[in-house]
Amino acid sequence: MKAIHQLSMCALLLGGVGAAEARDSTLKLPFDPVLESAISSGKLDGTVKFYLSGKSPAGGKVLSSNAVTNKKTNGVGKTDEKACEWALLSALITLQDAARSAGANAVTNITSYYKKNEVKDSVNYECHAGGVIVGVTLKADLVKY
Repeated sequence: MKAIHQLSMCALLLGGVGAAEARDSTLKLPFDPVLESAISSGKLDGTVKFYLSGKSPAGGKVLSSNAVTNKKTNGVGKTDEKACEWALLSALITLQDAARSAGANAVTNITSYYKKNEVKDSVNYECHAGGVIVGVTLKADLVKY
């Protein structure tokens, strides 16, 4: 009987772990505060400008379109919002590096692109928080002004 009880408890615990990992909460969070913080802290150097869809200036030459970055971070011990900021920062660093490599000085038309579902928003980015992993996927154009 004791073995059955232990087996039942083990099954319950494992079932709970699966449920925690299956969480996929969608958060829409403000983009500009994370960008401004990254520039002021030196994590982004400010030589590459970032523009969400709908905020891109006119002109410029698109050097590479549809650049995609998919960044994840460990959400354990962090609020979803803080983990999302980490993932966005990582995505922005990747896009900054891609822009430099392409000879661009701006990343424009930035959209959320989770599971290839494009979401345009001129204020917020989309972040997905699971039980352990938090991720941000962005698609953008690399532009020379």
